[in-house]
Amino acid sequence: MAFLTERDKKYLTKEDICAHVGDDYADYKGAIVPPIFQSSLFVMKTEDNGIGDEGYNYTRVANPTIDVAERKIAALECADGALCFGSGMGAITASIFHFVKQGSHVVMISSIYGVTRVFLSDYLKKFGVEVTSVNSDSTEEILSKVRPETTLIFLESPSTAVFKLQDLKAVADFAKARGIATVIDNTYATPLYQNPLTYGIDLVCHTASKYLGGHSDLIGGVVAGSRELIEKLTGERFFLGANMDPHQAWLMIRGIRTLPVRLRQHAKNALAVARHLEASPHVLRVFYPALESFPQKELVERYLKGHNGLLSFLPRGSTESIRKMISKCRIFQNGVSWGGFESLIVSISVGATKEAAASSDVPVNLVRLHVGLEDVDTLIADLDQALEYLEA
Repeated sequence: MAFLTERDKKYLTKEDICAHVGDDYADYKGAIVPPIFQSSLFVMKTEDNGIGDEGYNYTRVANPTIDVAERKIAALECADGALCFGSGMGAITASIFHFVKQGSHVVMISSIYGVTRVFLSDYLKKFGVEVTSVNSDSTEEILSKVRPETTLIFLESPSTAVFKLQDLKAVADFAKARGIATVIDNTYATPLYQNPLTYGIDLVCHTASKYLGGHSDLIGGVVAGSRELIEKLTGERFFLGANMDPHQAWLMIRGIRTLPVRLRQHAKNALAVARHLEASPHVLRVFYPALESFPQKELVERYLKGHNGLLSFLPRGSTESIRKMISKCRIFQNGVSWGGFESLIVSISVGATKEAAASSDVPVNLVRLHVGLEDVDTLIADLDQALEYLEA
């Protein structure tokens, strides 16, 4: 686990943090890029050998390359410290496990990432944990589901299908007054555009495979929080064996360096695409927080400092023609992830029953786009030719 140092704290802007925090050049013989400590173990320092570092003995516990990544995330999230995990789900499940026990009750938002939703609502049953799913963006509705045995409220704001936001401060204030923990998946906003800890949320999770990596070449996750919680959470990571690999950490460090400039271009392209789709006769509705038509503008303006390349839309047409439209895209490749340099299109609920779509709080026939870094005119032309295949 890595905590911020006094040297880290001299960097005040997010851009400076991305570029320099954790990169202690004197420690690495002046190398501008920190080395990959691809080592499973470290010789422990003794009085006689004069080598080694008392802070490292085994990479499943700590590693210098991973420390650099953790210090960058901690600084970006306004946290005391951070922990890197082998995947986003590793980070999320470890955070959840930390706050639940047999007999616990969890309140979760219905529109969270699907695998997280299944883990909470199905997998945790074997441990005697009950979960209530809230299919609403109403703060009052979320808080009304809390019980005496509630130990955790799990949020994702914005969510990654229809981008619903929650009032973070209101939820955090309510939970703290009752001794209930709060955890949020902050992957969509990234640490650049939302810092939930500053509103009282206890732990922040990220899937590093998305924008933190940015090149679709790593799997990883991160948790950030107070010193007390990060020190305690090391137990979950230690026993689950969920530490990030040093090479993956190095790739994430590389991705973080260009995060600000990449996000600006993703957002610029996505807004152009979203506005174009809104004006298209082939589209019923577009979901993108940067649009003036987005229904939760007050929460967007209160919490988000920027936007990214992820949006979704409802095409006009039959289920089969929507599937054909997806298959006819040439630049937008059919893929489930997002956050990389490339543009992607994927069915979220195309052909789903109303009941199945409602359980994850999305409309039927929703299509999601990740708008990449290609030329935006090329992307719009690709969508236009594909939308022509829609038939009512």
